[in-house]
Amino acid sequence: MHDENMYEENDEIAKSKSQVKREMQHLRDLGEELVDLPLVSLKKFGFAESLHDSIILAQGLKREALRRQIQHIGKLLREEDDAAIRQMLSQISQPQRNELKAFHEIEQWRDKLLNGDDEVISQAVSRFQDADRQHLRQLVRNARKEHSQEKPPKYARLLFQYLKGLKD
Repeated sequence: MHDENMYEENDEIAKSKSQVKREMQHLRDLGEELVDLPLVSLKKFGFAESLHDSIILAQGLKREALRRQIQHIGKLLREEDDAAIRQMLSQISQPQRNELKAFHEIEQWRDKLLNGDDEVISQAVSRFQDADRQHLRQLVRNARKEHSQEKPPKYARLLFQYLKGLKD
């Protein structure tokens, strides 16, 4: 009798209780990621209406209600292909990661320019082909001046915007 519970109908070994719990936790984690997505990105998945509505409902909940709703979403996700959902999530988040990486690179160049010397300006001009050396030098000089006078960072922002324009 105990042996019958160990095997499924097609003679494969049944999953352990711990394995089933781990899989359910992964589905709940996937549900949390889906809840964090904006509505526009969520529409790209083409979920069943009940799952889509549950995710939208969860976006407005807090604490314990959110936890219960995510458990419900995890239960609904059992019927979906989680590998395909994870692949779509990575495709959606990849442009955001690339944009964030480019933003950090521009910030680093701005900081190098503000803390560096003429050699850093030469490196920046070689890195950004369309850069105007004179304009870049003027922005750096004004940003350093306003920093020493403890003024708001107007020229540091302008330098960032200029570098951002060159990057595009």
